[in-house]
Amino acid sequence: MTASTGSTGNTVNTASTGDTASIGDTGSTGNTASTGDTARRTGDIVEISQTLARYAVTITQGDIEGLTAVFAPDGTYSAFGDTYPLAEFPALVAAAPKGLFLTGLPVIDFTGADTATGTQPLCFIDHSTHDMRIGYYKDSYLRTEAGWRLRTRAMTFIRRNGNHDSGIPHAYKAAE
Repeated sequence: MTASTGSTGNTVNTASTGDTASIGDTGSTGNTASTGDTARRTGDIVEISQTLARYAVTITQGDIEGLTAVFAPDGTYSAFGDTYPLAEFPALVAAAPKGLFLTGLPVIDFTGADTATGTQPLCFIDHSTHDMRIGYYKDSYLRTEAGWRLRTRAMTFIRRNGNHDSGIPHAYKAAE
């Protein structure tokens, strides 16, 4: 379904049909969503965006408790050729370089009433050298009793040669 946001021609697609929730996409159905559907999806977009902002702020500040709180209980992070469950986050983050996680606005696609996927750009700036790493996160989101949470987050790095990859293993090794 699609709902017009006024004379600008921008639209917000609703989730019940799995349509994309993005401004400017007119969708293929041409149906008009109710004001309630549009307000609900707009609220969902804001809540997911705030969850992702909390991710960036908490990891930048080294707040592991806050970081894990933005994930669903079965949440995972994928990078460096592996997928890590929440239980491994403290050691994973401790071994990672420290710095600023500067993220952009996500693109969010609703796949159901309580599920969505998205992509969010990242520019990481190392605190000691100010070297940058750029890339993007590919996410899945789940509405839980605590609100929208990350279910999965997978990092893709963009290399100087233009390649996109999940990175090379770093100092972190899961406890045997």
